[in-house]
Amino acid sequence: MIVSKFGGSSLSNASQFEKVKTIVLNNSERKVVVVSAPGKSREEKHKVTDLLLMCYQLASHKLNFDEVFGIIKKRFKNIVKDLNIKLDIDKELEIIHREIIGGASREFIASRGEYLNAKILANFLDFDFLDAKDIIFIENEKANMEKSFKAINSKIDLEKHYVVPGFYGSGIDSKIKTFSRGGSDISGAIIAAALDAELYENWTDVSGFLTADPKIVLEEQTIKTVTYRELRELSYMGAPVLHEEAIFPVKAEQIPIKILNTNRPQDSGTLILPDESVNCSDNIITGISGKKDFTVIRIEKVFMAEDLSFYRKVLSVFETNDIKIEHMPTSIDTVSFVVASSEIEGKEKKISEEIAIYTSPDNIFISKGLAIIAVVGRGMVSAKGTSAIIFTALAENNINIRMISQGSSEMNIIIGVLNEDFEAAIEAIYKKFKELKK
Repeated sequence: MIVSKFGGSSLSNASQFEKVKTIVLNNSERKVVVVSAPGKSREEKHKVTDLLLMCYQLASHKLNFDEVFGIIKKRFKNIVKDLNIKLDIDKELEIIHREIIGGASREFIASRGEYLNAKILANFLDFDFLDAKDIIFIENEKANMEKSFKAINSKIDLEKHYVVPGFYGSGIDSKIKTFSRGGSDISGAIIAAALDAELYENWTDVSGFLTADPKIVLEEQTIKTVTYRELRELSYMGAPVLHEEAIFPVKAEQIPIKILNTNRPQDSGTLILPDESVNCSDNIITGISGKKDFTVIRIEKVFMAEDLSFYRKVLSVFETNDIKIEHMPTSIDTVSFVVASSEIEGKEKKISEEIAIYTSPDNIFISKGLAIIAVVGRGMVSAKGTSAIIFTALAENNINIRMISQGSSEMNIIIGVLNEDFEAAIEAIYKKFKELKK
């Protein structure tokens, strides 16, 4: 059986619902369909979840939210009308309106886009509607897998077909609890894992996972296969398409994920496979991704390695100031801590003083405006000279490398460049590896 998740762009209006219906009914093994709230489209400039959150914000400040709610109401009513289905959407919308007035929680209100979309699609497909609050349980921002698996298997009969709203479940207090934005990917992955699905499909508005950001590399570059580990590395470094936490439930059960395009269902998409099931790629690299706006704190101290407590003391400074360390390249007398600039903003002087008190370094330097780029690929393990290719590509384009770090798995190389060199660096690396492939 197959679990299929459709994102907000796939269900943004009635014509998209028609496409989804054709896809789902084309294969009877698609037993469970998980949906997001309506997203943006050419006609619709706002995501429904954003509009719902705006309603909450206005209501929480005792301000009138009817104008914004009217946009939501019109959108759902148009979908129901255009699909010509018998669903009392006015009643559903009135209940939500009363809940907002009554002071419903932010997470409850944010979840109603998925709830309504699932109601509509279930009616349109003539599938059973199954509320996520009855099968997904969230504790401390994470899914309680054991409790969720048990509920999913008790509620779902694989002789039937279901539509389930994504993004939310029940918290410890039985009230609605949501995952982070984009969390419908996680909902679908949990259901697929619980049911031991043959495949978890993730339908979106792109034809698979791309080697690099299409806003930077302006050409067709879909990856045919990628491993869980590669995807985790690329997603963490900012590559879009799949919520990074959606990998874990299906990885544990060794279930493949397929990224597909609702608007081009004939495209092959990208198949994400367990690491153990994939041989080294014909390509040296699988993908390139990255993020801007990092700060580097570089500490210099002669005989640093002889101070057994040095790293513990420095790390305690970052821990007590609630700053997450992204990377930590080292040399014999130097260590650099790479952190998101947003996390250290306004704390630079305090951090420097505390490090100086704890470790008595020779020098502390803080530099901002760094971009981090990850070059990832299982083919790198057996390929010689991968680093040289990257460095040559950047040198030929007059891009200075500010930091280098390679993971112990030898499957990724992390480089740091200035923010202003970010796009040019990604394009240069992509083109260099493409030339070698020829």
